Amino acid sequence: MADYKGVFPAIITPFDRQGELNVDAFRQVMESNIRSGANGFWICGGTGESVYLTSDEIVRVAEASVDQSKGRATTIIHVGAATTRQAVQNAKGAARAGADAVCCVPPFFYGPSEQSIVDFYKAVEDATDGLPLFVYNLPQSTGTEITAGLMETLVREIPQLKGVKHSAPNFENIRNFASLGISVFSGNGYMLLAALCQGAVGGIDGPLNIAPELWVDVYNSFQAGDLQKARDAQERANKLMDLTRASLFPAVFKHLVGERVGIDCGDPRPPLPALSEAAARELSQKVEALGLLPVAPAAR
Repeated sequence: MADYKGVFPAIITPFDRQGELNVDAFRQVMESNIRSGANGFWICGGTGESVYLTSDEIVRVAEASVDQSKGRATTIIHVGAATTRQAVQNAKGAARAGADAVCCVPPFFYGPSEQSIVDFYKAVEDATDGLPLFVYNLPQSTGTEITAGLMETLVREIPQLKGVKHSAPNFENIRNFASLGISVFSGNGYMLLAALCQGAVGGIDGPLNIAPELWVDVYNSFQAGDLQKARDAQERANKLMDLTRASLFPAVFKHLVGERVGIDCGDPRPPLPALSEAAARELSQKVEALGLLPVAPAAR
């Protein structure tokens, strides 16, 4: 049974050198993350270049994730799109693939009304035959913020709404959302411990799929009641966050994940920029100097 708590890497979507989906590399990254303690995955999200994927690619990734996890980790597939029609198509594909849940940013670009946002999420949920639904609150990219009031409406109108990934700067809404009885994940790797103290159930972010065990230490220490150990673990994780935040997104994740697992994850899909050879080499040296990335568990 799916468990919605803990450390959920926002997993990359590897491509080959022709820019096509590399399902084998995706499976290896997922397996390495599972063996490093990941509890679940946020799949085809922002780190996974979701808005640059076709519906067919999203379905193929969803199928691979369900098959690779084999019930060992919870799979949440992002199905958000600019139109309700496209999001519904993606949601149907994720449900057919056997995903544990779907997640979705609100409709973007045109500044939708609150009612259109509610209707959008209802349509996505209806397309999944009852799968749990997670809202993705990312106003920096979508231009639409899920406020506490809007979330209360969504919870009331959509019984299957299970939770939210909160990536907005308004940190106080971690507490406000948790008070509605839904599962709140922090979308900021810097803030996992702080979010747990405010009622969050776990964390979801791109750097988590580079070294999940760093955040697993934070989560497990908090659950054990050892706050000092949790603070120390958060500080170690934040050192990696510092390096990734200073580099190109999501190219830095693809480089470091690929280097750790020992595979080529390709470059981001244009127009997202790739790392130069010099930048990649410098990043690797900085991470190595921190001593934060032991060899990944065997991914096969």
